Amino acid sequence: MATTTSSNDVRRMTAAPQRPQRSVRESVSPEEWEQRVELAACYRLIEHFQMSDLVYTHISARVPDTKDQFLINAYGLLFGEVTASNLAKVDASGAVLRDDTGFGINTAGYLIHSAIHSARHDIDCVMHIHTAAGMGVSCHPHGLLPITQHALVFHGRVGYHEYEGISFRPDERARLIASLGQKNNVMILRNHGLISCGRTVPEAFLLMFILERACQAQVAALAGGRKPNYPSEDAMRVTADLNDPATLPPRRDEHAWNACLRLLDRIDPSYRD
Repeated sequence: MATTTSSNDVRRMTAAPQRPQRSVRESVSPEEWEQRVELAACYRLIEHFQMSDLVYTHISARVPDTKDQFLINAYGLLFGEVTASNLAKVDASGAVLRDDTGFGINTAGYLIHSAIHSARHDIDCVMHIHTAAGMGVSCHPHGLLPITQHALVFHGRVGYHEYEGISFRPDERARLIASLGQKNNVMILRNHGLISCGRTVPEAFLLMFILERACQAQVAALAGGRKPNYPSEDAMRVTADLNDPATLPPRRDEHAWNACLRLLDRIDPSYRD
């Protein structure tokens, strides 16, 4: 997260944006529009469940049927302002391909996302957040402890990346990829925050929701100053095996995702615009 903005922080359009002749929905494929709606919904859900951090974190999603085009929030919009139409489209380097807001993107934030997308072609959505509980666990010497059912979803499948300062340096990309590995779908950035990766937007959201709850529970459990109770090794293994992404479908829990969409539609359906 950067608290100040320099000329290198944001990639802006070279000219003032012109009002498009056609709407975004009319000018993209039906598949891209569907991805845009789901990604905008994801931003709104992160805001609703109080996991956002003003404008300083990001969720990215691959444009369907492409290898090097991605959707991400325009830099300066709160998550509650994101819609399907105002998401920016960028390439793997962070060059802006479309941005109807004219705000550009946060290139420091995109470095993390582009690194993962470029190395993990099985991943279509990358989510990065800074919550109090997530940052708290990121500072714990043992990271995420296997003390709750939520935490055991990720038992043996959590990557850790040491803090190197705000992510401006391109050479950190290789180390980020190595820290995540080829099988982990969540990563804890030490002294920083949380990352989840999904084959779909709903999967990335569900993993982050569970991970954040696990972090909240860990912080609460340790607050009493006593050593927490640990499940048996057998219970840990069984729970982790049942939640192995390799054995689960990409849209692992449509019931939960559809319920979340109904929630958003009741509150404010403008994410679909």
